[in-house]
Amino acid sequence: MERTLIILKPDAVQRRAMGEIISRFEKKGLKVVGMKFKVFPDETLEEHYAEHKEKPFFRDVVGFMTSGPICVLALEGNNAIKVSRMMIGKTKVLEAEPGTIRGDLSMSGQCNLIHGSDSPESAARELDLWFDPNELVEYEMAGEKWLAE
Repeated sequence: MERTLIILKPDAVQRRAMGEIISRFEKKGLKVVGMKFKVFPDETLEEHYAEHKEKPFFRDVVGFMTSGPICVLALEGNNAIKVSRMMIGKTKVLEAEPGTIRGDLSMSGQCNLIHGSDSPESAARELDLWFDPNELVEYEMAGEKWLAE
């Protein structure tokens, strides 16, 4: 089993798309093992986007991500990172395929609804940033075996 981090950005919240997006992950077979919903401080977002600190868009991204509440999810499942990235779609919305979250629901570059970890290393770093170990839960889903066969 693999875990990944998903962030539903302020535009997903404002557009009332959180339920649909979370539902897509659940219907696919990914399990929610952690969830937080609040306005996070600049420092958390600055650390999350630290690799972009010297880029001209850094302040805009941090400002956007702290402009309202966001929903942070920890998802678990077989190949959770690759599966969720395929479901999210390409970052450039005009390149996102129909059927993906961005392809179906987004029309903006910055307001592209969602972030997902892009590698096991990123997932580990991001999950550690957003969740304390005791905030992620272990449980078995009824019918889970049908997803792993």
